[in-house]
Amino acid sequence: MPSSETVPPAERIGVLLKGLGIPVGDPERRGFVPQPEATDLVTARVLKDGRELRLAPAAAAAWQMLAAAAAAEGVTLLLVSGFRSVEHQHQILAKKLAAGQTLEEILRVNAAPGYSEHHTGRAVDIGTPGCPPLEEAFEGTAAFAWLSRNAGAAGFRMTYPRGNPQGVIYEPWHWLFVG
Repeated sequence: MPSSETVPPAERIGVLLKGLGIPVGDPERRGFVPQPEATDLVTARVLKDGRELRLAPAAAAAWQMLAAAAAAEGVTLLLVSGFRSVEHQHQILAKKLAAGQTLEEILRVNAAPGYSEHHTGRAVDIGTPGCPPLEEAFEGTAAFAWLSRNAGAAGFRMTYPRGNPQGVIYEPWHWLFVG
C-alpha cells in the first residue's frame, strides 16, 4: 500500500457505521471493500466558490492529461468531485438520514464511510457543460462517449456500471484511477 494512504482504524469506522445504523459487516456483504484514506493530496480544481477539489498526485496528473486530451478533441470534461474524507462521507449519509431518506435508499447512491473510493483520492466524478452533474443523463453526452473510448488508456475505469454487484445505481460519471 502506498505511503500516501492510511487505512482508517476498524474501530473508528465501526463507530461511524453504528451511528448511522449500518450493521458492521454490511458494506462487505454488499460487495464493498474498506478503502484507504489518502493523506497526500494536491488541488486538481478550484470551484467558483473557492472550494478545492483534491486528488492523489498520480490521479491528479492522469486527470489533467485526460481532460487535456478530451479538450484537444473538442470535448469538455469537468471535475465535479474528488477526495472525500471518511468524516465527510459520514456527514453526507447523516444529512440524508436526517432529511428522511431510508438507509437502503442512501446506500444505493453513497458508499458507507470507510468504503468510498473517494477516500483514496483516486475517484473522480465527471461532468460536462450543459448536463446536470451526477445524473444518468451524463451517459448521453459527447463527454461520456469520449470517456468510454479513451479513459481506459489513461488508467481510469467506470466503477458502477448497470447491474454492478454492490447494488449501487448506475453512475456513468464516477471513474476510478487505477493506473
